[in-house]
Amino acid sequence: MGEHFVDFMCRRVSYPKLTDPAPQQNVLNRIYRSALRAPDHKQLRPWRYRVIQGEARQTLGELFCSASLAQDENLAPAKIEKLRKMPLRAPMIIVGISKHIPHPKVPREEQVISCGVGMGYMLLALQAEGFGGIWRTGPLASDPLVRKGLGVDEDETLVGFLYLGTPDSRAKSIPDLDVDAYFSEWSAPE
Repeated sequence: MGEHFVDFMCRRVSYPKLTDPAPQQNVLNRIYRSALRAPDHKQLRPWRYRVIQGEARQTLGELFCSASLAQDENLAPAKIEKLRKMPLRAPMIIVGISKHIPHPKVPREEQVISCGVGMGYMLLALQAEGFGGIWRTGPLASDPLVRKGLGVDEDETLVGFLYLGTPDSRAKSIPDLDVDAYFSEWSAPE
């Protein structure tokens, strides 16, 4: 099982083009449970997730437009329309939110990373269940109006938007990377 699972992980890819259907609730529950297995120092559970689907995606598109227009009231109509349609690129979006829970041994960054690992686990689980996803962030993830509209508190971090559904195209071929280019052994200075 271990070798098979690692091989599967090494084939994980993002799917930028997604369509209906999204996973059914019983499959979603398994995917959600995978996120809750992320490393979690001191079991703080420093994450929460918002699920956006159906008409709520259009509302999110309007929120993206409002936030962007607040930053630049002279946005081109084509840009406004693109912002409006962004959440419609997939039948479902999961917003990863890291809650900062003060703890002397668990810094804020570790809690954000724990939420990010949960999102990565969901990407793996989606692919294992025959679905696809892509993790997106960009400036909207830190925009104050978007954060407020999604109910992200001041002491929280919006980690990203996980778009998910059924792949609408073939996955991009991603080359295998040279392990030695990214891993090296450290030895203590003499």
